Amino acid sequence: MCGRYNLIIDAEALIDFFDIEHAAIEEFSPRYNISPSQDVPIVRNTGSGRVLVLARWGLVPHWSKEEKPTFSTINARADTVADKPTYRDPFKRKRCLVPSTGFYEWKREDDQKIPHHIRLPDGELFAFAGLWDHWDKEGAGFDSYSIIVTGANETMQPIHDRMPVILNPAQYNTWLNNKHFNRAQLESMLVPYARTLKVNPVSRYVNNPKHDDAGCVAL
Repeated sequence: MCGRYNLIIDAEALIDFFDIEHAAIEEFSPRYNISPSQDVPIVRNTGSGRVLVLARWGLVPHWSKEEKPTFSTINARADTVADKPTYRDPFKRKRCLVPSTGFYEWKREDDQKIPHHIRLPDGELFAFAGLWDHWDKEGAGFDSYSIIVTGANETMQPIHDRMPVILNPAQYNTWLNNKHFNRAQLESMLVPYARTLKVNPVSRYVNNPKHDDAGCVAL
């Protein structure tokens, strides 16, 4: 699945890469160990251009009575995302991009779990396919999001049976176009990443969500 990732870049680079028209984030420090429930940048399309906003990782549907779901919503499975009540409406109308420079997965070796850092070969910025929603109660609200996961590609299979959906830049406009819904077209994007990924074991330092520095990606 995807329970930790990083975004080792600044706000200006994010804005340039994703052609942002409006940024609600003035400053952003590189993040080495993003964990669930934290506020992180996502990219949305308002109909008048792309916007960069902060949202909480772990989607809370607008109809939820509670601020925190009773089950984990950090990931949405590609094979059920169009039908599950929590994700059905966001899949139709509230799709987003989740910027990242890499993610972590733990491989079981004997009686241990070894963390691995997975990224594009040159450490390039990319985007996960995401869904967002807005929760509000008595005027106190926030945006939140999930990362869609699919089956593992050949690189990931020795580590885990699932991986986050990494979209190609050519797919960004279609994914963000929330005025148009073609279920078959959107589901065709939710497949294992077909290009090369680089995988490196890293220190168990990353296991602690309080650690958020370069030590998280060190061997």
